[in-house]
Amino acid sequence: MEGHPLSTNQTRFFAPAKLNLFLHVVGRREDGYHELQTLFRFLDFGDWLEFIPTPEAAIDRSSGNEAVSIDEDLIIRAARLLQSQSGSSKGVEISVEKKIPLGAGLGGGSSDAATTLLALNQLWELGLSSSELKELGLSLGADVPVFIQGHAAWAEGVGDRLSAVELPPTTYLVVIPPVNVATSRIFSDSKLTRNSPLITIADYQAGESRNDLEKVTCRLYPEVGEVLEWLGDYGRARMTGSGAAVFIELENTAFGQSILAQMPEMWRGFIARGVDFHPFWRKEH
Repeated sequence: MEGHPLSTNQTRFFAPAKLNLFLHVVGRREDGYHELQTLFRFLDFGDWLEFIPTPEAAIDRSSGNEAVSIDEDLIIRAARLLQSQSGSSKGVEISVEKKIPLGAGLGGGSSDAATTLLALNQLWELGLSSSELKELGLSLGADVPVFIQGHAAWAEGVGDRLSAVELPPTTYLVVIPPVNVATSRIFSDSKLTRNSPLITIADYQAGESRNDLEKVTCRLYPEVGEVLEWLGDYGRARMTGSGAAVFIELENTAFGQSILAQMPEMWRGFIARGVDFHPFWRKEH
């Protein structure tokens, strides 16, 4: 399901964080990629990216995201890929207001890359379809296509087979320890469970789900296990992605604020609403 893109006069775009409400590893392909089942949900918390198109072909990052080198920045890589594949001679100056922490399993890099593809496709007037952008996005990262599709989704394969879902209104508390989890390290660990049985949405709704990466992440990064144990006193705590972020559902915001008030100072936490639509798209009415 696709909505209408926002006004072409816009130059500042939101890149939402995501949660994996569950994550099962159901197999491993011959090419080394893992087969997954997961449920993606966007949050009303994320990064802001501003794009100033230029007539010259240069792609520059004027500010923000300094923790990542230019050549490794998925925002720059996405812009360069789109420029190369489309044959566009236009350029852009990009500034980033970074809110999503690195290595937290909240999809910050993937979301930024997707927003870059969506925004520049519009600002450079390229006219590429959502399917074409998703194909480009998949080459940047397995989570990029869901942000381009723009809807909360049940995902299978490497995360590229997406089925849009409608989820009930939910508020989440997210807590992040001061550790940067390397996703590749988790997926390459010999003790990772790789044979979880396939489940259905009905199975998930009945509570038959978990995050298969938690055990390995907690062994390699004990700080994540500490958050899971601490937050588990207030609800069903679950890690998102490969970590380090852990979340619970909240009955109300006040309850979340009371938990944050007791949170150890070395951790970071925030409260966010789950949203079904990426803000780049407007629902059709």
